[in-house]
Amino acid sequence: MDLMKGKKGLIFGVSNTHGIAYAIARQLFEAGADIAFTYAGEVMEKRVRPLAEEMNAKIIMSCDVTREDEIKAVMAECERVYGKLDFVVHAVAFANKEDLQGRFIDTSKEGWDLALGVSSYSFVSICRNAEPIMNENGSIFALTYLGSQYIVPNYNIMGVAKAALESSMRYLAADLGKKGIRVNCLSSGPVKTLAAKGISGFDKMLKATSLKSPLSRNVALEDVGRAGLYLASDLSSGTTGHVLYVDCGCNSAFSSLDEMEAITKACVCEV
Repeated sequence: MDLMKGKKGLIFGVSNTHGIAYAIARQLFEAGADIAFTYAGEVMEKRVRPLAEEMNAKIIMSCDVTREDEIKAVMAECERVYGKLDFVVHAVAFANKEDLQGRFIDTSKEGWDLALGVSSYSFVSICRNAEPIMNENGSIFALTYLGSQYIVPNYNIMGVAKAALESSMRYLAADLGKKGIRVNCLSSGPVKTLAAKGISGFDKMLKATSLKSPLSRNVALEDVGRAGLYLASDLSSGTTGHVLYVDCGCNSAFSSLDEMEAITKACVCEV
């Protein structure tokens, strides 16, 4: 498939072959895209570099997304190698484990700043620095989750961070739309990834969503990868300021703010 032939882009957040970012990168690569990769520090480089090299990446760079100077350096290298970019994928999120457990009301100021900085503000910073080197009709999108809209047990501060991410996306879409650049979010249902292991009771969440899903199953990485390909490609040329749900219909299945929590707790009791 040559859907992305000649297209050049950048992905923040690939960490292993079992993650959503990798699933998206794989679909983009197989469709013909030339992809630049970033990693967060030396430990992550050992994981990311082999995956990027498998996809013939011309750029593989360290980038702490909380440091604007490092984002600028990545964009400068992309401009040097590619000239212009056609797509950018933000797949970065982090929160202290203790802030994903217990009561949300006990979230520390430091925990708040960390989660919102890494998971939300970094998207603003990336968009600002990508803007000068984006082609017209380019696409930028970030990964989000239904916890931005509903109370999800053991998601806590990350739900607030994702809500901020989605709201930021809409304002960014308004700013960059004047240059023909699309900005969206992709909201995946729960998928078994290494990052998901940090959420207590995640297996119960999987069971709850499969019970409520109109498709009676959980979303697969391949589903999310193909949705990412859609957002990055010209197929989504008229889509911006939008949260694209890829969750087997779960986003439309919960009728109240506490139903997801109730179903999840019921599944916990069954096990």
